[in-house]
Amino acid sequence: MGTLGKTLVGLAMTASIVLAFTYSPEATRMNFTTRALEPWPEFRIFFFHVPSAWIGALAFCVAMVAGIRTLTTRNRSFDDVAMASSELGFLFCGLALLSGMIWARHEWGAFWNWDPRQNSVLILLLIYAGYFALRSAVPDQAKRARLAGVYSIVAFATVPFLIFVVPRIMESLHPSPIIKSGEGTGVMDARMRQVFFLFLASFTGLYVWMLSLRIKVER
Repeated sequence: MGTLGKTLVGLAMTASIVLAFTYSPEATRMNFTTRALEPWPEFRIFFFHVPSAWIGALAFCVAMVAGIRTLTTRNRSFDDVAMASSELGFLFCGLALLSGMIWARHEWGAFWNWDPRQNSVLILLLIYAGYFALRSAVPDQAKRARLAGVYSIVAFATVPFLIFVVPRIMESLHPSPIIKSGEGTGVMDARMRQVFFLFLASFTGLYVWMLSLRIKVER
């Protein structure tokens, strides 16, 4: 990534954080004891939590595509991309899990509640921990690249199931999606959505920047 791209990512990240606490209105929710609306400042963790999960899934998808290219071309430069993207996917998934635990502590009284979404992300992290263990166990570079390529494909097959399917077929404490198309139909209004999508864009740019740096270090 060039200097202009890095500058844009830095500005977008800075703007996202500032706007989350200034431009975005404070969310409210119903207090079922008093039957009145009350401020909900904890909602702002959503701006960091969801983009982290999004980048985790994106990074694992990129690793899977790079794994396929490694197997079809026998070009180990794609293996560098697969490894770097898997590391970043692991990092951002871990951040999503950590921010979710902070939310859970405040909303549900404990950091860990064995909620299906918490469990599924933890399982996903364990699956990709196996990917790194495999890489460290095979000294031959060509063989390691092939085995890791196969593993990245199989591992990514679990991502849609664990992230999107399991939480929807099991009873969960996790809030339902709250981005609505019409005003007044959900928690987020227009300014919240604008800040949220700016976070998504800035996190995506940050991922691209970190990926390029990690690949350079590996090579």
